[in-house]
Amino acid sequence: MDQRIGAYLDRLSRAFADTRVQLATTAIAASAITAGVMWGARRTRRTKRARDLKRSTLEMVDFDSDLLSDSGLSGANHALPNEVVTKHTPVELTPNEESLIREQLARHYAFLGAEGMAELRDSFVVVVGAGGVGSWAAMMLLRSGVQRIRIIDFDQVTLSSLNRHVAATRATVGIPKVDALKMSFMDIAPHAKVDARVALFGAETASDLLSGDPDYVLDCIDNMETKLELLDYCNKHSIRVISAMGAGMKSDPSRVQIADISDTFEDPMSRAVRRKLKLMGIHDGIEVVYSSEKPGKVQLMSLAESQQDEPGDFSVLPDFRVRIVPVLGTMPAMFGIAMGTHVLTRLAGFPTEPLAIKGRHALYARMQRELGNREKDMSAAFGGPQLQMNTDDCAYMLEEIWRGKSAISGAIDKLTLLRWRRELPMTTANCVCMTKAEADRHSKLAGSLEDNYSSDIIEFVERRLNEEKHISTMR
Repeated sequence: MDQRIGAYLDRLSRAFADTRVQLATTAIAASAITAGVMWGARRTRRTKRARDLKRSTLEMVDFDSDLLSDSGLSGANHALPNEVVTKHTPVELTPNEESLIREQLARHYAFLGAEGMAELRDSFVVVVGAGGVGSWAAMMLLRSGVQRIRIIDFDQVTLSSLNRHVAATRATVGIPKVDALKMSFMDIAPHAKVDARVALFGAETASDLLSGDPDYVLDCIDNMETKLELLDYCNKHSIRVISAMGAGMKSDPSRVQIADISDTFEDPMSRAVRRKLKLMGIHDGIEVVYSSEKPGKVQLMSLAESQQDEPGDFSVLPDFRVRIVPVLGTMPAMFGIAMGTHVLTRLAGFPTEPLAIKGRHALYARMQRELGNREKDMSAAFGGPQLQMNTDDCAYMLEEIWRGKSAISGAIDKLTLLRWRRELPMTTANCVCMTKAEADRHSKLAGSLEDNYSSDIIEFVERRLNEEKHISTMR
């Protein structure tokens, strides 16, 4: 044994005596040291930037120390007292307190009935994500009678939260969003059991954060991978869940919908979630709140010049979005209130049946058939039949581009789709909506469009078709 060890050490000594080996070893060591220094420097810069950003944010706000003290927020690391809440956590009320609560919820008792309210008040709800959507959903559930609620979020209130967060004030800037919500909750329903968790949801924490036998989980997460982990967990464990899609870059309140994920359309985030869920074996059964409004009017905010070299340094967490999504503050509130309304009616057993836009699928299919029949009659002089649109394209043109109205008269009944310029193929870039009578006349026009329509109508149609060309790049 000693001889073998001696022989090995002798060979090793001769190897390191070789100049080439020495150079290679030196190069490897130098590279490792350089990488370590660069990594350390980068981490130091990131920490300094984060610290400077937080300091500058706090300096922008003129905090009243007495106000903070009165609010119980005397320190950046302050955490409100918390208790673990489950479905079975007792809620104890004196007769006088119960009388106050019954008066507070009188309108809901009149609407949902005593039995429905008993179910609602006995429920336990978990809201994951306490931002613009989740804060409003949680607030309305609490105001409606939910007495056991867990809210989960890792983030803090910032100045930009004030345009959309239900409980954000200047006095709460810098404290956890869940604590800001809990403080507000205690002013409204001091008897409620609120489990405020300053935590980041993930697959490894799901079993703990979604424990306690919840009746409903509200997914208000804006990170795609984390959202998918939550939906997958709820699906596997048969937990009722409703998920919020993207409220950013949306502005049309009439397009907010509640539907099964399989029935969503014209929403990029819904499409991405739907496709990824299918890869996980989930094809339907996930309720979502989404907007059928096509984004494109506004874009993601550009990075500052100082952020462009190392954009990852400015992400809140690894794999989280760096660029900021423009948000009209009312839209997250609408999403959250829609979620809250849907959940409370489900919990109370009150009959509702959300009408998804795809409930008009029969209409779209009919329009596509009629379009095909018109194309069959298209003469060779205009290229003959050239239909390049499916049922979803017909839905898109009717709802998104023509807003369910005739381009000629603005009528909303007996609509059909057809070519605008007969010499061009039947595609979404050449598709106009008219009433059937208008379409019949259009198909028999003699002369050019300019000879038959006013300049206002022609300009309107061309403007909408140019809009379609822009939107179609994002479909």
